[in-house]
Amino acid sequence: MGAAAPPAEAPLVLIGREGRRRVVLAQDAAARRAGLRVGMPAAKAQALVPGLIVKDAEPAADAGALDRLALWALQRYAPIAAADAPDGLVIDSTGAAHLHDGEDAMVRGMVDQLAASGVAARAALADSWGAAHALARYVARPAIVVPPGESSTAILDLPIAALRLPKTMAEDLSVLGFARIGELAAKPRAPLALRFGPELGRRLDQAFGRLGEPIDPVRPPDLIEVRRVFADPIGAAETIARTTGKLVAQLCEALEAKALGARRLDFLFHRVDNRIEAIRIGTASPVRDVKRLTRLLCDKIETIDPGFGIEIMRLAATLAEPLAPKQMISSLIEEPEADVSGLIDTLANRVGEQRLYRFAPVASDVPERSVCRVAPAAPDSGETWPDPWPNHWPRPSRLLPVPEPIATVALLPDHPPVSFTWRGVRRRVKCADGPERVFGEWWKRDAELIALRDYFRVEDAAGERFWIYRAGDGEDAATGSHRWFLHGIFG
Repeated sequence: MGAAAPPAEAPLVLIGREGRRRVVLAQDAAARRAGLRVGMPAAKAQALVPGLIVKDAEPAADAGALDRLALWALQRYAPIAAADAPDGLVIDSTGAAHLHDGEDAMVRGMVDQLAASGVAARAALADSWGAAHALARYVARPAIVVPPGESSTAILDLPIAALRLPKTMAEDLSVLGFARIGELAAKPRAPLALRFGPELGRRLDQAFGRLGEPIDPVRPPDLIEVRRVFADPIGAAETIARTTGKLVAQLCEALEAKALGARRLDFLFHRVDNRIEAIRIGTASPVRDVKRLTRLLCDKIETIDPGFGIEIMRLAATLAEPLAPKQMISSLIEEPEADVSGLIDTLANRVGEQRLYRFAPVASDVPERSVCRVAPAAPDSGETWPDPWPNHWPRPSRLLPVPEPIATVALLPDHPPVSFTWRGVRRRVKCADGPERVFGEWWKRDAELIALRDYFRVEDAAGERFWIYRAGDGEDAATGSHRWFLHGIFG
């Protein structure tokens, strides 16, 4: 709703019909604090809370927005994503977490990304869809990652409503004295099935991971995808690899027809037991080279469990970008440029995209701000590194992530220390050069208006060279704390 949205502190409810009654279908946090609940008659809610903001619910629009959010998750996080109506997403992150620096980083990053877009969300990662659904909705934490094999224990203390049971069934169980999933799971199954039917046992088995629950992944209408259906299910790694090469060739032809290159490929394997195994790979730049993409996918085949056989293989370019045809250059005329993108792709798909980077210069005199991490194949920003000595003071080959305090013996404000102690080791200064005065960036923060540092290059008796500085000019306390720090080490 943008600027037209009501203030966050205003109680707001969505109203819809249940039969002939108008009832509350959803409420915000302010309305919940005011005592309003889902299922309450609309007239009663308006009588209890003066000034209540009432809007008509739009289930179709909500479902469309949820599908769009599932497409966003598909393109950014995992090859299997779908809407978990009415208010969530279900994502199978198997084979994709390594691209996001692990499961913890992926889940927290997802919550942070949604929060940056104005969507408050909670996320849980567990062994089963049912367990993740329950933990995300009934544990008051923004991000939860349950270690493998511990999901069954993690959901025992959650309320029965977390099992996705029909409302009337949950109410009947509550009347019988059941409040927690653990209480229900401890009871014999036969009497419960006789009273409530098979759905109660099915939901319990799904939550504990005993019964599979297939996810029907969302697919965008313009998705470039190829598939192979087998009359007889396959399971041998050699057969999977051979079929992979054929599918990649077909996909590259489809990409070439649209002048596109793949940035992310999703490979789905539909097993005969209705489960889906998935592989996701990414590339640093648009690619439609058959040999290169086949090699990246085949490196991941060993992670696929074919079960009793694979009946369908689907390969899709989930993320594709424009890629113009390249003109072949004869080596007799010009030497081809070195291309390390293939190596980058191989390493990124083995260790994760977040762990590969290169350093790029940043226009800043403050040392820790003068360098940043960028993607290995990121375009040149245009910034250049400072000219070497004698035009600029030399910089150490190793800069510490955070300057570390040191104890020093210094004579005068403009002189380097006679000795310093770092990490419990006292070092006598043999020679030194400086000071190099570095001023704060006053245009960023008022606190840096008069802040400064005096840097010295010092060498100890063992021949080791360090980069140290004093916070402040040594005389005026307003310029800094006058404490000494070690910031870098020269190779």
